[in-house]
Order: sequence, then structure tokens, then C-alpha cells
Amino acid sequence: MKTIYLIKDLAQVTGLSTHTIKYYLKIGLICEFARSPGTNFRYFDDTVVTRLRHIRSYREQKKSLKEIKRLLETVPESLL
Repeated sequence: MKTIYLIKDLAQVTGLSTHTIKYYLKIGLICEFARSPGTNFRYFDDTVVTRLRHIRSYREQKKSLKEIKRLLETVPESLL
């Protein structure tokens, strides 16, 4: 069964701030898979958790967001 996350859950699981996660959404590093029509909450799945962990690792290696975006585009989603 797939785990569903809200932004606050992603923040807790990945150690990133909600502000950072929203910024990554804005610049296209991650994507939501659904949005609640009534509350406008964004929903995410485990693939985003994995992707955020990779992004965090790249940032710890001092890679720029531009480099990270390029790296993530060249790696098949199944390997993330």
C-alpha cells in the first residue's frame, strides 16, 4: 500500500523545511501527485520522499540546484 504525505509529513521524514519543499515544488525538482479540491492540500507519495533524500544528499555535496535538476533528469525514476 502506498503511503501518502502532506508537505509537513515530508518535512518530518526528510528533515527539510516546509519552505524548502515548497521551493523545490516551485522550481520543478519535485511534483505533487494530487491536490485536494476543497482544502487545496498537496499530496505526495514515497517516490517524492526518495527524490528529496537524493536532493538533500546532492546539496550536502555542495551541488547547485541547477546541477541537481540536470542530474535528476538524467537518472531513470526507477533508480531514484
